[in-house]
Amino acid sequence: MRRMTGFRVIAFDLPGVGASNPTMSIRRLPGFAKLAAEVLDAIGVERVFVMGVSWGGGLAQQFAYDYADRCERLVLAASSTGHIMIPPSLPVMLHMSTPLRYLSAAYFKKIAGTIYGGDFRTNKVLVERYARLMSPPSISGYLNQLYALTGWTSVFWAHRIQQSTLIMAGEDDPIIAMGNARILNSLIPNSRLETFDCGHLFLLTRLKECVASLEHFLGDHGTAA
Repeated sequence: MRRMTGFRVIAFDLPGVGASNPTMSIRRLPGFAKLAAEVLDAIGVERVFVMGVSWGGGLAQQFAYDYADRCERLVLAASSTGHIMIPPSLPVMLHMSTPLRYLSAAYFKKIAGTIYGGDFRTNKVLVERYARLMSPPSISGYLNQLYALTGWTSVFWAHRIQQSTLIMAGEDDPIIAMGNARILNSLIPNSRLETFDCGHLFLLTRLKECVASLEHFLGDHGTAA
């Protein structure tokens, strides 16, 4: 976000994640999309470019579909169509089903290459750096994120997403296989696919290339959320 100097970037922590306190509300993705719209209302922003990464890619699709009049362009990075997708391997799914990677630096270092792929498979310095930066969600926040995505899919309505869409994918992504990006690209009418020679966290490991791609897609000025 710091590299997107030509844009006003709006980001918010979901309930129970980052600096946001947990709430009693249990939301599905449409509920989180409504929350995003309420955030924009609260700060007086009507229309935005929307970008979602990984889990957030599902939320970004939901927002673009439910609030089409507020979403000018859409960016989906390391994303899929949700429940109906090319799944990761069983070991990757087991590692992803627990928040332990956020809570234990030793565990994160052990499984980083397996779940994130790309440079994380071989670069121990990189793994060490991000192990120190991981911030755990609350248990309720983490479970709500899992629940929100369980059974959710955009397969049946992604073809109705009319916004110009950039789909970004890592060529060695164990969590979201490349085939999922191609599926999104085939479903969303006005979309294009760009790939990067790394894994799930290519936005971090290929930062310069990703920023150049985003700036080219979004134009010289705008607001991104």
